Amino acid sequence: MKHVVLFCSTAFLCLAAAPAAAQDRIYRCGSEYTNNAAVAKQRDCKLMEGGNITIVPGTRPTSAGPAPSSSSSSIGPASAPVVTAPPAASRIDTAEQRTRDADARAILESELRRAEARQAELLKEYNNGEPDKLGAETRNHQKYLDRVADLKAAIARNDNDIAGIKRELARLPAR
Repeated sequence: MKHVVLFCSTAFLCLAAAPAAAQDRIYRCGSEYTNNAAVAKQRDCKLMEGGNITIVPGTRPTSAGPAPSSSSSSIGPASAPVVTAPPAASRIDTAEQRTRDADARAILESELRRAEARQAELLKEYNNGEPDKLGAETRNHQKYLDRVADLKAAIARNDNDIAGIKRELARLPAR
């Protein structure tokens, strides 16, 4: 009787473990996954080991063309659909584009004037690294040093802003 119970429990454990052993091997081929060993060998894929693999497919853009077909043995993204330019009817005419460019230039020039005025104010307040001390800064030198460092950083940021605006102006077509 003891042998029968031992045999039944061993058989039960073998049957319970069978689904886990029957799970296919998963191979990674770049950003694609497959469980087909022949395809994996042909494409020189790497065997994924340890833990379960969960793949969440992304959304696909809608297209007028036919849907791409996929095989049941391969899991992964299909080839990207071809995107075409909008029809000529939706393009902007030359006069309207010139108007937009002129508006953009005017906006950028006003931003440049404001940034340059701000830069002049910052440089005047910075006073070559020795700004005037304010109320509490006469007793607390660290506050003064912090303000000097903040002014220096603000000058550098504003200088970068001015350079960026000038680059944008250079990209616009000439008047």
